[in-house]
Amino acid sequence: MKKTWNWAACGYNLPYQDDSEIIEICKYAGITAVEANSSFSEGKSGRELEESRKRYNQAGVKIDSFHLPMGEENDIASFYETVRRKVADNTVRLMENAALLGSRVVILHPSTSRFYIEEEGMDRFLIQMGKTLEALLPKAEELKLVIALENMLFGERGRVGSVPEHFTVFAEKFGHPNLGFCLDTGHALVAGGPNGPAKFFEAMKKCLVAFHLHDNAGDRDSHLAPGHGLVDWKSIFGRMAEMKFSDAVCIEAPPFNYADNYKYSLDAWKKLTEETDALAENSIK
Repeated sequence: MKKTWNWAACGYNLPYQDDSEIIEICKYAGITAVEANSSFSEGKSGRELEESRKRYNQAGVKIDSFHLPMGEENDIASFYETVRRKVADNTVRLMENAALLGSRVVILHPSTSRFYIEEEGMDRFLIQMGKTLEALLPKAEELKLVIALENMLFGERGRVGSVPEHFTVFAEKFGHPNLGFCLDTGHALVAGGPNGPAKFFEAMKKCLVAFHLHDNAGDRDSHLAPGHGLVDWKSIFGRMAEMKFSDAVCIEAPPFNYADNYKYSLDAWKKLTEETDALAENSIK
């Protein structure tokens, strides 16, 4: 087996840096893609977004993915129709921005609320998710985007998307060519324990279109660089190699290094990719 993917940097770990600074980091560190978010597009016209895409592409960097908003006010499964409809409308607008930036996939949390299934009932969440996805999926098809539902934290109390079986349900209920899944390794470890990442992978693998790779000690969502926590990377990278995943893979962690006002050195970014590369290569020998 061999590594068939390239690396993407997470835009949330690149605050206060403009396009030229991000491009410089990517080129120096051997990163070929970026996961953007709303800060990459807010306040910009369609023409400005297209110019931004060209700027990245000319440098050999693609804005491969776009993380949709995560706050509780952005819940696609909100039980309040006024809120849910507003979220759907705003999500469509951001999907249009993502398409202008050249993204392949948009990352979406199945619910951003802190409500639990054991108290509210799964059907309530599924009904509201279904209504929102009915509005989003045709737009995704039009824009040539894939919506990737991401696994969530706090599995012990049954939060939506926090156990592998939920993704089997999502595939059955909402199956669509423009709907896929994003495996978040850190979330899977916290929610599912030492075997959590592998179990989520197996449940999601037929629809996996994106990855968020980061590490932790299993106790909290630390977003440590891969290899600095307890994720079983051999099981993850081995499965990725088996499926021959060939798109960009987002390292959703900053360098494990000193930062000056949230800014890491070029060498720190290069070390992050080199260490993650070595971890992957050693895992799939």
